[in-house]
Amino acid sequence: MGKIIRTVIGDIGSENLGITLTHEHFNLKFDKFYCCPPPQLHKYFNDGINEKIHLKNVGYVKQYPYASKYNLQFDDDETQKAVLDDVMEFKLFGGRSIVENTTYGIERNLNYLVDVAQKTGVNVIAGTGHYIEMTQKAETLKMSLEEMVDLYTKDIEEGNQIDSGLTVKCGFIGEVGSTYPITNFEKQAIQATAIVQNKLKCGVSFHPGRDSKAPFEIVRVYLEAGGDINKCVMSHLDRTLLNDEELLEFSKFGCYCQMDLFGNEVSWYQLNPNADMPSDAQRVERLKMLADEGKIDRILMSHDIHTKHRLTAFGGHGFAHVLNNVKPKMLIKGFTEEQVHQIMVKNPANWLEM
Repeated sequence: MGKIIRTVIGDIGSENLGITLTHEHFNLKFDKFYCCPPPQLHKYFNDGINEKIHLKNVGYVKQYPYASKYNLQFDDDETQKAVLDDVMEFKLFGGRSIVENTTYGIERNLNYLVDVAQKTGVNVIAGTGHYIEMTQKAETLKMSLEEMVDLYTKDIEEGNQIDSGLTVKCGFIGEVGSTYPITNFEKQAIQATAIVQNKLKCGVSFHPGRDSKAPFEIVRVYLEAGGDINKCVMSHLDRTLLNDEELLEFSKFGCYCQMDLFGNEVSWYQLNPNADMPSDAQRVERLKMLADEGKIDRILMSHDIHTKHRLTAFGGHGFAHVLNNVKPKMLIKGFTEEQVHQIMVKNPANWLEM
C-alpha cells in the first residue's frame, strides 16, 4: 500500500494534497491569552467582548489583537461563517489543503472541521496532542505518559465519532505546545509525541516558548524519546529565532523550519514585547537565506490565523494571503516557481504522508 495523508473525511494519496497551509486554526478557545490594552487606548476596547471590530477601532485591534475579548472569541457563529468564507476563497485562488493545528487545551472542534471540509472541498487535516500547560484542565495535568501515548494513537488510528455519526481520524500530532522553561507536563507531551511518531511514522508539529533556546530544547527532548527529525516541524520561528545565525544553527537539525505568521505585522508584539515581529518582506528574506543554504526542502509557510481580525469579514487578510500577496514577493526576491511549489506542495506532502 502506498503512503497516504489522513484528512478528516478520509485518506488521500499524497499526490492529491496540492497547495497547503501547514499551520492554521478554524475554531479554538484563546481567551486565556487576553492582554490589557495600553491605558491611553482603553476606550477602543472598553466594552470587552461586546466591543465589536469596526472602522474606528480596527487599526488598534490589528496592533493589539489580544486586548480585544471579542477578537479572541474564535469559536462563535460569526467566526465560523467567516472561516468558511475564507477557506472557500483560499480554494478559489488555488489552495487545496489546510492543516488545522488546534489540540487539547484550546478545544479542537472536529464537527466543524468536517463541516468545512464537506462544504468547501478543501482537504482538512486535524491534529492531536496537548497545547501548553496553562490551557489544560486539572484532570488533564494528571495524565501519565502512557495515557498520552494511548490518546494520540487512538486519535490517529481509530478516530472519534462526531455528532453526524462519522468517525474522524487525525492526520498528525500538533501543535504540541510548550513554554520556556518547558514544564514537566509539556516535556511529557513532547515525549509522548515522539513515541507515537516512531510507531506510526506520522508528522508532528511543535509550538515553542518565546525564547530562542526553546526550539533547541524541544528537539533535544523529542530526539531522545525516539522521534524522527525528518517528520518534525518547528512552528513560529519568525517570532522565536530573531537573528539569522540562530536560524541557520537550528536548521542544521534537519527538521522543517516554519514561518507561519505571514500577515501578522505589528509594532508591539503583546505576547512578547521584547521581540521585534518581522514584516512579511523580512520573512521572505529569511526563507530565501535558508533556500540559498540548500534547505529548500525544509521550509514551510502559513498564517496561524487564530483571531477574528485576520479574517476578511473583519478586515483581515484571510487564508489566501500567502498566495495572493506573499508568493509574488517571493518571485521578485529570487525564488523560482519550482521552489515555491517545493515549499507549498511537496514539503507539506512529504511531512504529512504516513
